Amino acid sequence: MSKLEDNVNDILGIEKKEEKFSLKEFEQPAPVPRKIDEAKDDIDNDYSHSRDNYYNLIDKGNEAIEGILDIAKEGQHPRAYEVAGQLIGQVAQTVDKLQDLQKKLKDLKDIPNKTTANIKNALFVGSTNELQKMLNKKTVETNIERKKENENFEGKNITPEKTDTKD
Repeated sequence: MSKLEDNVNDILGIEKKEEKFSLKEFEQPAPVPRKIDEAKDDIDNDYSHSRDNYYNLIDKGNEAIEGILDIAKEGQHPRAYEVAGQLIGQVAQTVDKLQDLQKKLKDLKDIPNKTTANIKNALFVGSTNELQKMLNKKTVETNIERKKENENFEGKNITPEKTDTKD
């Protein structure tokens, strides 16, 4: 305190208070220990850890919003309201990320269940000789049927085959 303040305090009979600040008041709290459940796989452990962190961020963001709104109301300064608006937007983004985390976990768990895959464009890598060998591995019945179809198509056998249809 200054000399003037000391003199005024002496005249008014106010005792001097020594304010002692400890560094513990300003220190960050210890980080939350990570809970690892050995029975769960890494995906579940990472999900639960990420989820806990998002909830902590949302809680701290809500506390900060309350504080900055109090400051904005008292000071009526436009910049304080701007900061409050930005902080609200960041907390909203964190909530969206929490929801995205749910979707990502669902997608990761659904991947093993998707065994039906449709092949749209198949590409053969090899020589034409290998391709011919692969195509000729068909059964004898299909080769005979294919030969008949080709003959009908090329016009060698225009008349349809006789079938036994007794009425």
